[in-house]
Amino acid sequence: MEISFYTRYRFTFYILFKHFVMTGSNLDLRTVNMIRYSIPLREGGSLPALAEADDGFLYVLKFKGAGQGSKALISEILGGEIARALGLRVPEIVFAMVNEAFGRSEGDEEIQDLLKASTGLNLGLHYLSGSMTFDPVVYAIEPELASAIVWLDALLMNVDRTVRNTNLLMWHKELWLIDHGASLYFHHSWNQWEEQSLKPFIQIKDHVLLPWASELESINSRFKLILTEELLFKIVQLIPDVWLDNNAPFTSDDAHRQAYFQFLVNRVKNSEIFVRAASHARESLI
Repeated sequence: MEISFYTRYRFTFYILFKHFVMTGSNLDLRTVNMIRYSIPLREGGSLPALAEADDGFLYVLKFKGAGQGSKALISEILGGEIARALGLRVPEIVFAMVNEAFGRSEGDEEIQDLLKASTGLNLGLHYLSGSMTFDPVVYAIEPELASAIVWLDALLMNVDRTVRNTNLLMWHKELWLIDHGASLYFHHSWNQWEEQSLKPFIQIKDHVLLPWASELESINSRFKLILTEELLFKIVQLIPDVWLDNNAPFTSDDAHRQAYFQFLVNRVKNSEIFVRAASHARESLI
């Protein structure tokens, strides 16, 4: 039976709202099967795509076979679910299964190679149809919200929330966060990762929302209480075994996850380091 647009639209809102209000006590992600490749989203360097899943909804599909590999997908899950736990709006994240026949009719050879390299478990973000790119010149933003996002990106060492590429969307008059794949860049080499966890995030000076982030101290106090070790552990457990790099310097998948967990715990416990750096960077702007 054909589902009407109105019914489908209301159900989309239900899914997003239900997932948005979930707390750390229930962090299961849904798994969907991708059935139709729609269009490539070429504004992304890793060639994400808009695709339809077997639940009838569209997703921005991110591929494990892209340039940064599964590490970018790990960053997406950790960044997105930490943001959600802090009360920020993030599209629902799902595990997305891609089979060998998916996108077979796509004529672009580069895309075909990407799809072949991505057979299996990938990642999707619910598509926010009709959303607009956030522009701080056009849209006003409250200092508390700006501070929350700056704090999050300093925690995650996210280099990709700049004026040139905000990775923020306006959807139904609300601000939504997307694309955390460039976060946690230490895991591309794992060199001195424990020392990295205690360093300020110098690139915060380029953050698009830094001029409005006047409430960093109060946000820091609040968010440190939310991001407990128990919650961070549950979020890290979402990382699938198949996305963990066999070349990483760990003896097991559990040890690999433990390193992510310890990095995040260290960052939260010592958040004054990156908050102080962000505050100093903001003072130089205003």
